[in-house]
Amino acid sequence: MKPRSSAEGVVVAAVHARTAAAAAGLRPGDRVLAINGHALRDAIDFRFHGGDERLALSVERDGARHALRLARRPGADLGVELEAPRADEIATCANKCVFCFIHQLPKGMRKSLYVKDDDFRLSFLHGNYITLTDLEEAELTRIVEQRLSPLYVSVHATDPALRWELLGRPRASAEILPRLERLARAGIRMHAQVVLCPGLNDGAHLERTVRELAPLHPHVATTAVVPVGLTRHRERLPALRTLTDQEACALVGTVAAWQSEFQARLGSRFVFLGDEVYLQAALPLPEADAYEGFAVAEDGIGLVRRFEDGVERARRRRRAAGRPLDVTLVSGSLYAPRLARLVASIPGATARVAAVANRFFGGTVSVAGLLTGEDIARHLATLPTLGEAVVVPAVALRDRDGVFLDDMSPADLAAAVGVPVRVVEPEPRALLSAVCSAP
Repeated sequence: MKPRSSAEGVVVAAVHARTAAAAAGLRPGDRVLAINGHALRDAIDFRFHGGDERLALSVERDGARHALRLARRPGADLGVELEAPRADEIATCANKCVFCFIHQLPKGMRKSLYVKDDDFRLSFLHGNYITLTDLEEAELTRIVEQRLSPLYVSVHATDPALRWELLGRPRASAEILPRLERLARAGIRMHAQVVLCPGLNDGAHLERTVRELAPLHPHVATTAVVPVGLTRHRERLPALRTLTDQEACALVGTVAAWQSEFQARLGSRFVFLGDEVYLQAALPLPEADAYEGFAVAEDGIGLVRRFEDGVERARRRRRAAGRPLDVTLVSGSLYAPRLARLVASIPGATARVAAVANRFFGGTVSVAGLLTGEDIARHLATLPTLGEAVVVPAVALRDRDGVFLDDMSPADLAAAVGVPVRVVEPEPRALLSAVCSAP
């Protein structure tokens, strides 16, 4: 499904004080229709045409047109935040990937959770992965003309027939290499992703994918290999399975060998493996420099290493340990053992870690970001004590309203467990502050 065609501009959500936008008189709610005579379709046009130091804005406010002039210092931020696009303005995915997580959601959840985007604009702006299968010529041309880079591309397999099967046999061509090559020739930087489905695109198929992507480096900057996520809600969907522990161990060794080869040949390790695989295999994570700047950390590539190293740096910067806080830290079952060891390494910390099993989605889903309030409450009820508070990672709250996936709020959870609930960002200093008071 394509988004509706629109040249209606972009709506200002916020204007920061003491910025060029504030000085020009721009206000929240204003609709910016054009910049320097260029009609705006979306936030990308706003950024592209708004790069100059002097801007003439055509603005609609309360039904009337206004002309505003804006000047800023070289390199200074405009000071504008834009409203997120509406659902009907987002290009949705026409594929029916055999591993699609959205197809594995139970019925009755919030409508926003079922939106499958496949929009190159969201890829550029927010790092969302796109398949490129439905991209029209005008959109490809725009990517090249506006230098929309980097893009994040769901590859999964370079074998056209296999990729066609993985994407659910779409009507559009599933052949990916010609499009990647065209974007590479235009100088567009890309990050490729392979969702690994054992028995389908692993083994020799994975090797082919990696080796056919490697010649496109450095334009294809990285290839992320992440394990498939499966829930218990897979009614009438293709039979899939997760990696066995033995397969996870073997995959770590295979990727390490590829990295060594590509480091010598390309000057980059090029292929990077999801943190979950190392945790499942109970093998050491690579050191920080092996992630080459953590370019795809938000895809679960090096996120654990970056976090744990950050905790150690933050701990060393603290002059004193501070008073230990009697709290319970909520974690997904996969990372909980490492989190417990990490907390134990913090001088003075006595916090306990609750490894919450995900009954809502099923046992194979073990990350904190997909925990529901009900599962957390159920597990906490089995513990003899919770201390003075329960600490929940902010990644578990995935809606603007600040609720868990089952619509339970932190206040609801606090009422259920009988102690305050604190929501903290998954950042090193936030963890230290959660387990020890300021010295």
